[in-house]
Amino acid sequence: MTVARRLAWGLGAVGAVILALAAGAVARGIPRIATGMAAKAVCSAAFLAGRDPATLFPQDVRPADRVFALVNVAVDRSLRTVSADLAGFARRQAVWLPDRGCVLDVPRPAFVPVSAAAITPGAWPIGDLPEPESSSDPGIDAAALRRAVDAAFVGAGDPEAANTRAVAVVRSGRLLVLRTAPGFEPHTALHGWSMTKTIGGMLAYTRARETGLDLATPVVDAFPAGRQPAWVQAWRRDARSRIRVADLLFMRDGLANVEGYAPWSAVPRMLWGTPDVAAFGATAAVEAQAGARWRYSSATANILAAVVRGRFASDALYWAYPREALFGPIGARTAVLETDPAGNWVASSFGWASVGDWARVGELLRNDGRWGGRQIVPAGFLALAQTPAVEAGEGRAYGAQTWRIGEASFGDCRGHVPEDTLALAGHWGQMVAVIPSREAVIVRLGWTFRQEQFDTCRFVADVVAALR
Repeated sequence: MTVARRLAWGLGAVGAVILALAAGAVARGIPRIATGMAAKAVCSAAFLAGRDPATLFPQDVRPADRVFALVNVAVDRSLRTVSADLAGFARRQAVWLPDRGCVLDVPRPAFVPVSAAAITPGAWPIGDLPEPESSSDPGIDAAALRRAVDAAFVGAGDPEAANTRAVAVVRSGRLLVLRTAPGFEPHTALHGWSMTKTIGGMLAYTRARETGLDLATPVVDAFPAGRQPAWVQAWRRDARSRIRVADLLFMRDGLANVEGYAPWSAVPRMLWGTPDVAAFGATAAVEAQAGARWRYSSATANILAAVVRGRFASDALYWAYPREALFGPIGARTAVLETDPAGNWVASSFGWASVGDWARVGELLRNDGRWGGRQIVPAGFLALAQTPAVEAGEGRAYGAQTWRIGEASFGDCRGHVPEDTLALAGHWGQMVAVIPSREAVIVRLGWTFRQEQFDTCRFVADVVAALR
């Protein structure tokens, strides 16, 4: 065989391998998922957070996986749309919608102006300004608190490092610290990922109390006439008919959904590969008795969100509910709970808020739903968040859509933080730690691609140690 023929054969073999890999990726839906994630992430960060579109893709998306090196993104500021294309294999578009955030693959409505969020003048909790350090009381070690916060920002702005973007510390209702990394403002909305689950849980609990829905009600019986999704009929015919609303709230539904974050696995396929996140999770078969087994599941949070949707006479009322029932009353003006194309809240993952507004949500939880003398979330949700999902095993470290990270036997931060520490916790290092015994709320937001780059438990412990 001549050199030329060997070279041609080799190049042909390489080409065949590349084509085979590409075909496999397409078969697993990777181009569709990747373009969906890119379009959605850039759209939300541009039009919810008000960040510069030119920096979003290289900072937030491309470092997440090598596949994004093949994705091109185009932003249309005037139409509030973002399109993403992966080498012609897939093309997706996200569009900003009122009360729904950025949504994939939906028609663009007539343009609706959006006022940009801005920092509210004045001191906490009406405004977003922290107290002067000189006003700290003797019960706070100001120097130790400053060291803990300074350490958290080492590597800020570097996607290969810890990359903290914002920190807030609240003690006894006083905002002691509110700090953001360069390029981020106090009013910049930041993605909470799975911290959204606790917001979804608060809203589900509130709506259940408003409409007289007992949490022990089977899910199939929780929908008024004309408001049930199609998957409910299938649930009525098998063991899924015994799953209660409370089982969804505590993630003990027994469904065969498995959490996975590889580009082709369940969570990416649900978030960016399907139009209906609730139906995606609801199609899973029963794997265990409802109420008997705990398993962390983003799909469960989205099924719960569909139950809440059914408790409204119209989707417009449902979409406005987070703003009207929760965010507005506590002054969380940047907060948004986004929906999927079918109209369900993506309560597993798509909550956005500024660091100050995430702190407000934490403070609302700490005070069992009270804010400024008004009961925003009905009393009792804090107790549910503090209640173990099951009596034994890892589920002891989980309450109602909320982590019990200080729990003595299974909590992620056990032995390092007070045992009553609760947490809203999200992908890539998001956390709102709520510590009732210390009257403290500690927020850390970032874009940390590798868990070992930032120790959230150590950070919370260091801040707690400064709150003597």
